[in-house]
Amino acid sequence: MTVSRAAALSFTGLLLCLSACVSPGGARAAGEVISADVVVYGGTAGGAAAAVQARRMGRTAVLVEPGAHIGGLTSGGLGATDIGNKRAIGGVSREFYRRVKAHYGKPEAWIHEKPGDYENPRKTPNDDAMWTFEPKVAEAILRDMLREAGVEVVCGERMKRPGGAVKEGARLTAVVMESGLTVRGGCFIDATYEGDLMADAGVDFTVGREAEAVYGEDLNGVRVAQAKYHQLMRGIDPWRVKGDPSSGLLPGIQPGGPGEEGSGDRRVQAYNFRMCLTDRPENRLPWAKPEGYDPLRYEVLLRNFEAGETRAPWNPILMPNRKTDVNNNFGFSTDNIGMNYGWPGADYAAREAMFQEHLLYQRGLMWTLANDPRVPEDIRAKVSQWGPCRDEFPEHDGWPHQLYVREARRMRSEHVMTQHNCQGRQTADDPVGLAAYTMDSHHVQRYVTADGDVQNEGDVQVGKFPPYPISYKSLRPRRAECENLLVPVCLSASHIAYGSIRMEPVFMVLGQSAATAACQALDAGVPVQDIDYPALRARLEQDGQILAWKP
Repeated sequence: MTVSRAAALSFTGLLLCLSACVSPGGARAAGEVISADVVVYGGTAGGAAAAVQARRMGRTAVLVEPGAHIGGLTSGGLGATDIGNKRAIGGVSREFYRRVKAHYGKPEAWIHEKPGDYENPRKTPNDDAMWTFEPKVAEAILRDMLREAGVEVVCGERMKRPGGAVKEGARLTAVVMESGLTVRGGCFIDATYEGDLMADAGVDFTVGREAEAVYGEDLNGVRVAQAKYHQLMRGIDPWRVKGDPSSGLLPGIQPGGPGEEGSGDRRVQAYNFRMCLTDRPENRLPWAKPEGYDPLRYEVLLRNFEAGETRAPWNPILMPNRKTDVNNNFGFSTDNIGMNYGWPGADYAAREAMFQEHLLYQRGLMWTLANDPRVPEDIRAKVSQWGPCRDEFPEHDGWPHQLYVREARRMRSEHVMTQHNCQGRQTADDPVGLAAYTMDSHHVQRYVTADGDVQNEGDVQVGKFPPYPISYKSLRPRRAECENLLVPVCLSASHIAYGSIRMEPVFMVLGQSAATAACQALDAGVPVQDIDYPALRARLEQDGQILAWKP
């Protein structure tokens, strides 16, 4: 089956999209115009939080999502919440996780196991929230929050690119969709993972890794020396025919060396799918060998085992009801390294092709791990115990609808969050939320060393710093570029700082803060660059946001 990210490809999926995502009034007519005070483009969890906050502040709000689902990664498989210190999360974001806990406090929520049997890997004493959950539960909770707030939600509407952002001078007035639907607003929030509205509106952005000299960071740019984690064994032959360079490089290996240490490039860290699997036979789908399977795509994996790797290359984290959130782990795993460089600026057709390539890669990987005789027997047995869930992503054969776009475009505003903010050498004086995670970049490329073997490059994991404030100025463009747009997801940050900020709870925090600023700008009749920051801070704190870290 071919799985489409833009819309479900089955009649059931279409009904799910229409029933879950269009409210009120049903499907939209071509050429229709709708209006709201605050227009949020991108139904990520951050976008949902923004729309809810705008309505709670008395403004009309419309949430426009290009695909069929609400929640982005939060409802797309990332059920083991990455956050660092949970006490840094407040407001609408924490409300969501409290609702998760309330859901699993009901006996009827437990179908495939008893609540007392679940060993929660994210549990901490006296926590008022729960940070692990099933994807379908996350989407249902977000939909409930949107419905209760009275947000108008429109799914399946992709912005026209280019030319969808309609401006008068430095102000956005509308966003035009491919269908002809026009969405007018007073203030706009780009909550997409790619920053499509931001880019089409003429806002400055960057893609890839800055050279370490740009901001004086020693963790940015090409990082060969730091790439110790999730690394391949040494001695892996890179050629399709071992020892024969004329046979060409194996798939997934970049030609040429990794580049000069600390130099910048346009490469982005690897994407994957966060798999929701189960070991319950009544709810488990089998690993299927995908159409188009290429065994050479996994030759590095098999040679890595032959070189001495003994670990199963995945990281299954238990969710309720005997399900998992599975992430990348070790040297050859679910990250499709080097296959996403064009994603940030690609058109929809090109993104769909990359989505399908990532899906084929990961489905083929799991089939290989479960079936190939060159995989160690204990690993084959372990992987074979699990499979996609029948009751998750049913319109996609149990595979997530959301690719983990870890990083795409990043805005360049008058303030760029950097490694220095993460490590406390610089502190934002206009905080709109806290970030609390390790500076984390997944691998960026797979290459051949000077010794002739295969290695990965780009992984950086540096932490051991307290939560730190994120600047309001990093959410807003320069005034001359756009004066009524806020960008809480593709915010202004260097590659390595973004690796710390880019967590789903933080995107929800920043979505709420962006909506608060948007409403205050509308109330005062001023650009988002000119709002009264003390008044913004007061409202954020009133609404439960955590803006200062108290150990």
